[in-house]
Amino acid sequence: MAQKVGEEATQAWEIGGTSVKGLVEMLKLKLNLRITVQEDPAAFKNLWGNLEIPGLGSVPKSSVPRSWLDDSPSNYVLKAYLLPNARALPQVTGVFLNTFGRFKPETPVHILFLPSGLGVGQMVPFFRLASMLASQRCKITFITMLLEISTTKSSFISNFFANHPEINQLDFQILPLNTSTSPINDPFIMQIDAISNSLHQLGPLLSSLNEPVSAIVSDFIITSSLSEVANSLNIPLYIISTTSAKFYSTVAYLPVLLSEDPAAFKNLWGNLEIPGLGSVPKSSVPRSWLDDSPSNYVLKAYLLPNARALPQVTGVFLNTFDWFEPETIAALDGGRVTSSLPLVFPVGPVGNYKLGEDNQCSWLDEQSAESVVYVNFGTREPISSQQLREIGKGLEICGYKFLWVLKQELIELFGDTEMENKGKIVKPGEYEEAIMEHPAIGLFMNQCEWVSVMNAARSGVPMLAWPQHGDQKLNAEVVEKAGLGRWVKEWDWGEENLVNGEEIAEMVKNLMGDVNMKVNAMKVNEQARKCKEIKGSSEKRMRKFIGTLKAEQK
Repeated sequence: MAQKVGEEATQAWEIGGTSVKGLVEMLKLKLNLRITVQEDPAAFKNLWGNLEIPGLGSVPKSSVPRSWLDDSPSNYVLKAYLLPNARALPQVTGVFLNTFGRFKPETPVHILFLPSGLGVGQMVPFFRLASMLASQRCKITFITMLLEISTTKSSFISNFFANHPEINQLDFQILPLNTSTSPINDPFIMQIDAISNSLHQLGPLLSSLNEPVSAIVSDFIITSSLSEVANSLNIPLYIISTTSAKFYSTVAYLPVLLSEDPAAFKNLWGNLEIPGLGSVPKSSVPRSWLDDSPSNYVLKAYLLPNARALPQVTGVFLNTFDWFEPETIAALDGGRVTSSLPLVFPVGPVGNYKLGEDNQCSWLDEQSAESVVYVNFGTREPISSQQLREIGKGLEICGYKFLWVLKQELIELFGDTEMENKGKIVKPGEYEEAIMEHPAIGLFMNQCEWVSVMNAARSGVPMLAWPQHGDQKLNAEVVEKAGLGRWVKEWDWGEENLVNGEEIAEMVKNLMGDVNMKVNAMKVNEQARKCKEIKGSSEKRMRKFIGTLKAEQK
């Protein structure tokens, strides 16, 4: 019995248990002194039976302290000590009680993660957010899509679950899509359609779980179809935005823009005006949105339907932080972009989970501090072979060591050259964050994929932003405005303009020697750290999310 009481005491201390009978009885007894004595100044002298106190019931006379009874020689304790202090209790804000009660532990919120799984870049924020919420005592069930086409390595997924045994993993079978009826032959869009056509299986899967689901967390690209399913299951839907708050706002405004003028992009000659964001230059609008682009279906078949579904979503996680994009986040919070949008939760930089070990560490350890240019344009950027050769030439003559990530088939473009003496070319891996945090890295050349931007912000590494397509020009604008790096606007979209090696080398030299930019990047790093601390902006947003789910659970 003593062991059981001890365990309950420990549990109450760890969880912050509430106070009940025990000391509470004595406290109520003292609180009622002023009432009892006020009603009958001789209450204890005339007490023959039990003392009746509201909320406690009967207190036997034998349990009343002897010093309170009139026939006790120390009766002054009652009138000169206890009674004046009991009368003053209404002026007190609160009372700490050194006790604990037996209570039912709070049921943790149960969050279901349902990412599309279309590539590492899509999965990274999900893994990191799931890890963060699991550390906050949330129960996490993580569904992985079994896709016909996926660029996400199975080892990448299995490593995550091996490191997080507390997270429950379920597989979700995607039904085959009848491609003969689809007018679009893009494998990416077709895979999204296959996922959407399989979501009706979600209800039976959830009913097989032991605990009810408090919320579903998914991504933007299946919002339209999943919002209908979540609504039918009466489960709140949250999505993770994998881009900047600025580009998310631009996409969210699409339904308003195109309802006013269906040919808005075809007729766009100047800037795009978006409430709360100001002007977006036509040169920063993704080429796939423009009518003269052969891939214009991305806008109408993919972005627009999901943007129209955003009002059905309960909230949106943004992998950014208030200090980094203050005006845009304020506009979203204030409903100025459009009043129908869901709440936003800027909880970035989303981290806490390393995606891989830095297997280049031994080479980097041999380099001086801030002496290496890290170059990584991902694996899917449309960079021509000619431009890659110019990048290689620039890295050779810039005067600094470099670490360049390239796909195997692209590495073969360079063969055995003297580049090996001036840097290192490596195959892709899930270790970008580890490399960025290495003290040898002095500059990061990247297309401004948003996950990479947040990695740079967390590490305080300056960026040379070179957008290639999609959201990346708006992301680059955010990077430059926040002081994290430099965007060379003259280089335009990488796929449209050939930049020679000499110009690349000169830019690298300038930025590697730019002390002010390094100082500014470290300021970004400091702000990124502060927002994740207790009472930091991102930490408060995360607590707000968890608190909302707990309140709905009661």
